[in-house]
Amino acid sequence: MVTTNKGQELKYNMIGSGFRFGMILQLAIGPIFLLILQTAITQGFSHAMLGVLGVTLVDALFVLAAILGLGAVINRSDSAKKLLGYLGPLVLIVFGLSTIMGSFGISFMPTFSLSAEGTSNIFMKTVILTISSPLTIVFWAGVFSTKIAEDKLSKRSLYLFGFGAVLSTLIFTTLIALVGNAVSAVISFTLQRILNAIVGLFLIGFGIKTYVNR
Repeated sequence: MVTTNKGQELKYNMIGSGFRFGMILQLAIGPIFLLILQTAITQGFSHAMLGVLGVTLVDALFVLAAILGLGAVINRSDSAKKLLGYLGPLVLIVFGLSTIMGSFGISFMPTFSLSAEGTSNIFMKTVILTISSPLTIVFWAGVFSTKIAEDKLSKRSLYLFGFGAVLSTLIFTTLIALVGNAVSAVISFTLQRILNAIVGLFLIGFGIKTYVNR
């Protein structure tokens, strides 16, 4: 019984550790944060939750890939890192331009439009936007390598830590969706269009910053 209790305590501690680490990462406002908030304001909580599921799914796949060693493989390939370094900023800039033009009723790339008129496929938008930063796998590979080297974590503990980190994505983005939905009633259609344009500018800014720092 004592052994079982210690095993359960270790399990919850690892999940909690991963959750706390993930929440720290969530506090850095990024394009997904803005997209979920904007969608909740313009289209409501249910649409935003489709986006939440999309980003959570990709985060889970990234964490799993890092644990399985894909991050280390990418990190050893300069050509792969260079290609991915161009891909992420490009997707962000295209999304940003599309969003700004969409706020004026101009259809630039309807599939990628993040404006109020084009949120029916919000799940795919968050999936594509999250996948546009595949070097995240390398980041997680570094985190897990450190955990193995310094904390002597087992493979099972890494999975529990990763689960906690992914859980933080789900809970944090759900809270953002709730906040956006709560304030939507006091935001006019004009303000929604202005929000779309602001989000577009932020996406372009993130893209340029990512390209400069790549």
